[in-house]
Order: sequence, then structure tokens, then C-alpha cells
Amino acid sequence: MASSALICDTEQWKALQAHVGAIQKTHLRDLMADADRCKAMTAEFEGIFLDYSRQQATRETIEKLLKLAEAAKLKEKIEKMFKGEKINSTENRSVLHVALRAPRDAVINSDGVNVVPEVWSVKDKIKQFSETFRSGSWVGATGKALTNVVSVGIGGSFLGPLFVHTALQTDPEAAECAKGRQLRFLANVDPVDVARSIKDLDPETTLVVVVSKTFTTAETMLNARTLKEWIISSLGPQAVSKHMIAVSTNLKLVKEFGIDPNNAFAFWDWVGGRYSVCSAVGVLPLSLQYGFPIVQKFLEGASSIDNHFHSSSFDKNIPVLLGLLSVWNVSFLGYPARAILPYSQALEKLAPHIQQLSMESNGKGVSIDGVQLPFETGEIDFGEPGTNGQHSFYQLIHQGRVIPCDFIGIVKSQQPVYLKGETVSNHDELMSNFFAQPDALAYGKTPEQLHSEKVPEHLIPHKTFKGNRPSLSLLLPQLSAYEIGQLLSIYEHRIAVQGFIWGINSFDQWGVELGKSLASQVRKQLHGSRMEGKPVEGFNHSTSSLLARYLAVRPFAISFPSLINNNKIHIQRKNLKALSLDLFFL
Repeated sequence: MASSALICDTEQWKALQAHVGAIQKTHLRDLMADADRCKAMTAEFEGIFLDYSRQQATRETIEKLLKLAEAAKLKEKIEKMFKGEKINSTENRSVLHVALRAPRDAVINSDGVNVVPEVWSVKDKIKQFSETFRSGSWVGATGKALTNVVSVGIGGSFLGPLFVHTALQTDPEAAECAKGRQLRFLANVDPVDVARSIKDLDPETTLVVVVSKTFTTAETMLNARTLKEWIISSLGPQAVSKHMIAVSTNLKLVKEFGIDPNNAFAFWDWVGGRYSVCSAVGVLPLSLQYGFPIVQKFLEGASSIDNHFHSSSFDKNIPVLLGLLSVWNVSFLGYPARAILPYSQALEKLAPHIQQLSMESNGKGVSIDGVQLPFETGEIDFGEPGTNGQHSFYQLIHQGRVIPCDFIGIVKSQQPVYLKGETVSNHDELMSNFFAQPDALAYGKTPEQLHSEKVPEHLIPHKTFKGNRPSLSLLLPQLSAYEIGQLLSIYEHRIAVQGFIWGINSFDQWGVELGKSLASQVRKQLHGSRMEGKPVEGFNHSTSSLLARYLAVRPFAISFPSLINNNKIHIQRKNLKALSLDLFFL
């Protein structure tokens, strides 16, 4: 039986609701004038400094949020996660991404079995394989060493690893280890993404990593077959075993595909896709590009935050504070969105990763017990690196909707530049904006200030900024592999805290499945219409009309070229019934 107990029925929730009125009467200009409050609203761990004084909150608000955490049994829920209890109740699974980066001597159980030795067994296998690959001992079908890697996967098999890869590319230590190598990702089933992922790559020197737990994910497997055909068309069928490896647990299908099961790397049901970057899903391709030692530093950084999250008191616990403040902004102040604003171009793929991590985890309408929620959960996450975002959507943030912001800054740039004669270094120029923007949002600008500056009367309304727009600042000492791991773990646990407070299951994603099942019906219709001329039927009028219009234009197929001589590509246009994929050779 589903329990009717919801967090919104507790006295602690109602106390926060009653507290909203007092907060709404207070402007951040006044809150920021209280130096003791500002000093109290900070937390620090291993040089990572969190300042949340620009939130629409007082010390009383934080006390009430901590009492809400107690009412939601947050400590107990965190403990259950780390103990491997099956907190993903709809799928009857543990949630143990923390085990993926735990030390070798740690004990983390699932179904009464310590999973850490098994995790390290896979990591040891990745370490050995990546060393063989990077040394040139692993060669392709023609005897050439492989220097390019294309990782094929979608969702969590793509966004997390891409975020880490992009962040590492300009880290000096990681960049040195990656010299002469390329790592690319293929996610979208759109053939344009295929074209981009293999543009200017030679099959002779390319390794394809197929990432699919079941080896049945429709988009991933079509892309895998596409790249398999790309390899075969150039090097022959026997090349597949030398140029393709897998991250999967379905060894039977891996073998049937043509990949040696010995070159398959496992991961587990207790790792959700969006939490899987620290598994073979991310560790394998990243180790092939940067070497296992760099990736191990990333894992150690994530583990350090795991320990901080698990053991620190909530009033100084960075992920817990961030999660509680998000609940405050969403459920009590009514702000449905959050902007993620890293002042580092290396973090340009952080927001896309957090979009999935947050919105797939907490975009739920029922409690973990299946009770319809009378309040909204989750938030709309988006963002861009500063200062690009300032010239894009900051206008909305400053004068349009109120959107709480995460400002993320780095003390030491990955690539410092200081031009002679300039007032400040390039990084100081960037960070000037990091420090200024939160104050601009908090304080705004009043008509009185504009009058004193003798701004023309007709422009006063346009140049007035109400301010009182909440943000928080997260300052990292640098951005090496270690800090990248820490940042990932902070956001993972922050999102879990939100779900634990709301009383939802942050670790399933049934909403993703509905669209997939409907797509399979459309796929059958397209096949029947293309191959057998079957009429469109079984859909509503709108979908039927769209399908008919789509099917009315008969595509020509472009197959892989069988002859490539003197850089001239011979393509035959064939009136095939099935669409092949060589558009990128045009």
C-alpha cells in the first residue's frame, strides 16, 4: 500500500511556507548589509569555497531548512544509499555510483556482497588495456597503432564523459598525456552526428567504443552498426574485432556483433546511466585518451566529496546546503529554473550534463510511494560559460524572470595569459565578471541612483534593475582532474538531496520509456510503408498527416563507397528500399 505521508504535510514544511512572507518583504540589499550573516552563510572543503549569502534567505531560513532535512530523514536516506540498500524502489536496485570511485579497501555492499573489489577488477582491466592501447602495442587490422577513439553511446553514456573530456582538454597535465590523440563522441542517431564524429578520421587508426549495457539501445546500436559498416567498407569484416570494443554486460550480443567478449568492460544495474561517468562508461574512453592515472585523479576528487557529503555536518556540508537551497527556491519561493554559469570555458559541457542529471532525476510527479504530489519538483537547468552567457540570456536574468544562479569560478586558470600593457590578465578580466554579476543581480539599480547619475528621464524605467535576484558562488582553487571530479560529485549529491527532501525517487526515469515505446510503433509503420507500401494507419489525424507528408518524398540511399582512389570517392545513387548512411562522403 502506498503511504500518504508527504513532506508537505509536516510542520517543518508549513513553517517554511509561513516564513516566505517575511523573506519577500526583505531585499537582498538589506540582507547583504549584515556582515555576520554573510560570514555565516559560507562553507569550505579542500579549498572549494561556497558563498550562499546572496540567496533570499536568513540564518533563520537555514535553520528551518535543516529542520526540514531532519523531518525528511535526510541523514537516514544518505546512509541507506551508502550502505547499498535498494532505495531505487521502483526498479528494486541499489544506488551506488559512490562505489565507482571508492578506495580499493572500502566496503560497500549490495545484496550483502562488497561491490568494491568487482569495481576495481574492471578498473584494473581498463588500466591494462589503456596502457596497451596507448603504448602502440594494440594495433589495427593493417598493423597501424590506433590514435583515435569514437565513443558511441547516448544520454548518460555520452553527456557525463563529454563534460569531463571537455574540461580535461585544456588542463596542462591532461593535455600533455593526450598529445597526438583524438576522442570523439557519437550520440544522436541523426546521420549528421555520424558525419561529424568521423570527419577526417581514418578507420585504420580508429577504435570504436560501443557503450550499451544491454547492447539493445536502439539509437546506440544503429550508430554502432553504422560505424561497423564504415570500418568494414574500408578494412574488411575481419577488422571489427581489432577496431571495436564494448562497455556492456550482454556478452552474448557483444560476441554476435563481432566484438571479442574479452574486450567488453562491465558495469552494473546499481549505476544509473546519468550517474555512470565514473564507471567504464566514462573511465574507459577517458583513459584511452588521457591515460588511467589522470582518470584516477578525477575519481579521487569525486570520492573526496563523497566522503564530505557522507560525514560532514549538514550546516557545513556543501552538497546538502546546495540541495536545501534549491528546495527553498523551487518549492517555497516558486522559482522553476536554475542557471549554471561557470566562468571557465573548460566547463562548457557542465550545464548540458547537469540538465540530464537533474531533470531526469527529479522531474517527477509522484512520491516514491506513488502518491501524487501537490507541489512541483525539479527545476529547469540551463547555462553557458561566462562571459558568453552575459551576451546571451543575462538580460532575462537581470530584468525579466527571477532565476537563481550558480556562479562557478576558478582561482587559477588552466591556460593563463597576461598581455604586456594590459590592465589585468585575461583570467582576471573573466573573473572580474564572476565577482560583479552576483552583486548586480542582488543589488540592482534604483531610479534614485539613475537620477543622481543624470540619466534622461525617459530612460529611467529601462535602466532600472530591481535586484533581489538570488545566486550563489562556488570558487574552486583550480581545475585539474581532481577538481573536475569534485564538481561532478557536488552536483550529483545536491540533486540527490533535493529528491530525498521531496520524497521522490531520483534514480528511475520512467518518463523516458514512453517516448521510446511510441517511437517503436512509428518505426514499424515507416518500415511497412517503405518496404511493402502499407498505408499509414493506427495513429491520430495529426500524426497520420505528418507521416504521410514525410513518406510522400522517396529518399535515395547513399551507400558506403566501395572504391576510394586518389582521394576521389565514387558514389552510386541507388534506388534502395532501405536508407544507408554515407552522406558524410559527399
